[in-house]
Amino acid sequence: MEDNKIKFLKNQFIPLLASLDAKTKGQWGILNAQQVVEHLSKSIQVASGKVKIPPVTAEEHLLKVRNFMLSDKPFKENSKNPLMRDDGDPIQHASMQEAIEELTTELNYFFAIFEKNNTLTTNNPLFGTLNFEENTHLLYKHALHHLKQFNLIA
Repeated sequence: MEDNKIKFLKNQFIPLLASLDAKTKGQWGILNAQQVVEHLSKSIQVASGKVKIPPVTAEEHLLKVRNFMLSDKPFKENSKNPLMRDDGDPIQHASMQEAIEELTTELNYFFAIFEKNNTLTTNNPLFGTLNFEENTHLLYKHALHHLKQFNLIA
């Protein structure tokens, strides 16, 4: 596992998001900054196994989507997430600060759960069964996608 991805997720990811105002809109997409933070928390909950969502990718397409997910190719702007409402999910927290606190808690839980059991795998509804390295790669790739959306990284 590339330590730089782990270091980025642990040290840089959340401070970058915390610099945004809750209602800031990205360069693309329908979500405002707080909705994105809450969306990222949900994806981390899936990665840690805390939230279980049934598979949505057909078995015959799984290898292709997994290969893309494990590549360094970025997600496209306006990628359609079949798990998300067309108008975005409603805000769950009273403030951006609360959403950031939840994101921090979920990210810490993700690393802690895999530290306790390094052979753990979790089921991602889009990409199938993932181990720690695969989940970390996906979380990193997903983080970069949304940070670019809000001009927080190049």
